[in-house]
Amino acid sequence: MADTRIAAETRTEFGKGAARRTRRAGKVPAVLYGHGTDPVHLSFDTVEFAAVLRENGRNALLTITGLEGQPPMALAKSIVRDPIKGFFEHVDLVLVRRGEKVQVDVRIVILGEAASGTLVFQNEDTLTIEADATDIPEEITVVIEDAEIGTQINAGDIRLPDGAELVTDPEILVVNVTEAPTEAAMEEEIDAEGAGVEEDASEDEAAETGESSEAASGDGSGGGAEASSSDADES
Repeated sequence: MADTRIAAETRTEFGKGAARRTRRAGKVPAVLYGHGTDPVHLSFDTVEFAAVLRENGRNALLTITGLEGQPPMALAKSIVRDPIKGFFEHVDLVLVRRGEKVQVDVRIVILGEAASGTLVFQNEDTLTIEADATDIPEEITVVIEDAEIGTQINAGDIRLPDGAELVTDPEILVVNVTEAPTEAAMEEEIDAEGAGVEEDASEDEAAETGESSEAASGDGSGGGAEASSSDADES
């Protein structure tokens, strides 16, 4: 993965209020740290930063320009986005050097079609690997062409790019190929679920009827008790 140049500006204001002002100005607040250096507070143009992620992925190796001295290289350690509106709230960047090994999560891409009559489950979306900071793969492919029922692919079975080492537990199940349910089986399951719903509804109705009867009985006995008490007072 080639490094990507992106311009940044230093920030002198910190805190939530300052971050909100930075975002309103069309910029992404960020912090750069690592290798024992003091954190550097930065901001990126929102449109430019979004384009970098879109074109290179979140593991893009960034060469940050616009700062004093030699442009540092960094990886995005954490990218926080608003869960509703989706805008960038904050980015944490970690300094890296050429030849340095880093741990990153790389997405898994399934290629091919399994055998007829199968159903493919992908249990993991990413693998954690250790690789050279300047040679991080954009994705890891898993080929399932003509895979038969019962095929299981664990993390340790997946071939990684040269120079990369697996950090994820090798026994973690990534892909599971099972028998696809037949149309008849699916219809039976739907019928069973429907019968279960009807049974639950009947039980609820019976319970409500019983509660109503108990309530009515309770009201009558209460009235009788009050009458007896009244008669006793009058006597």
